[in-house]
Amino acid sequence: MEKEIIKKVISEIPDNLTGVDRQRVIGEKVNNFSLEERTALRKFLESAMTKMKENDASDIDLGGYGCTGFIWYRIHGIKKSDESFGNFAPLETDVLCQNLLTQTQMNYLYENRNLDFSYKIEKDGKLFRYRADMYFDLDHLALNCRFISNIIRPFKNLNLHPNVVKALSLKTDKYGLTLITGITGSGKSSTLDSIIDANNKTIEAHIVIIASPIETVHTSNKCIIRHREVGRDVRSFKAGAIQALRQDPDIIVIGEMRDPDTIITSLEITDSGHKVYSTLHTASAVESIDRIIGECPSEEQERVRMRLADTLRCVMSQKLVSTVDGKRILTKEIMLMTPSIMAAIKNNNTGEIYQMINEGKANGMTTMEQDLLRLVNEGKITEPEAENFANNKKRMRELLGIA
Repeated sequence: MEKEIIKKVISEIPDNLTGVDRQRVIGEKVNNFSLEERTALRKFLESAMTKMKENDASDIDLGGYGCTGFIWYRIHGIKKSDESFGNFAPLETDVLCQNLLTQTQMNYLYENRNLDFSYKIEKDGKLFRYRADMYFDLDHLALNCRFISNIIRPFKNLNLHPNVVKALSLKTDKYGLTLITGITGSGKSSTLDSIIDANNKTIEAHIVIIASPIETVHTSNKCIIRHREVGRDVRSFKAGAIQALRQDPDIIVIGEMRDPDTIITSLEITDSGHKVYSTLHTASAVESIDRIIGECPSEEQERVRMRLADTLRCVMSQKLVSTVDGKRILTKEIMLMTPSIMAAIKNNNTGEIYQMINEGKANGMTTMEQDLLRLVNEGKITEPEAENFANNKKRMRELLGIA
């Protein structure tokens, strides 16, 4: 039935149309579907999305030439195609993708060639939520959806030093910026959710979460928790952060520091006496500091450097590493602000910080290489895997005793 509905649309598309013009026509045709037709197409795609939980998959991909007509899953870090749903031409997946969208979302996609959005499915009394990204790939549409687990990882499972726990808790540290960093798919959002949940259970406060899109929806416990999705509830991260100051917050969560305006605004609201959490796509603490300063205009960098040194409390850089049993485990580098690190940032000597972290184990700090070594010694990962994921491979080989 799905193929018949899709083919009816494709047969009506002029051959001379390409790119956005063709997608606009497909969108018009999709909007003219009957409710039954739209529902049938959605149910087909939703069946593939709900299968993610059954497969223990984190992501699903489809569309464009890259997927070769199949639906793909990422399972324990590895992409695998699933041929059980059949094979679809790029034009056919264009229809499937656009059928998930509202007219407003379609217009945004045509204009920006990319759309971040959240999607939810209610099935058998259960709610499945996804973070989705739709984008253009050689004139066709591609879609990635990441499954958002309703289960928040217990904070204690992060195995953090008491000093780190204090830095992350509003109960013991009322002020300052904490960064959770790592590449895409490294579990930053899950760690941030664990931190939010821990605060929600331990102190009476107001938490404002600004994200694009909203992933986990937290239930207010001891805290009032507001969720503001960029594009739906607020226009931008910067606007959301500024508006939050008028909403009597104790904690402000900024989903990602994407641009200089957001970076500078985040530092300013932290400097005004709030606790702020955010994320960056960086692999280490030192890289995070350099990235924040380097992203800002040259005339602002000295001011940003001083403000960052004064407001930064903790940087947790993390990766998900393949284990000996074929799963994945969290490894992390943790930097806590000390007078020495503060001076290194202010004096533009960030190259010295790695050694300070390396020597700060008693205070709760650890380098990525030290944590990888711990996992090797515990028999959870192999030595080659540790070397592969290390930021400082020379140092990793020294720790492993490899010539």
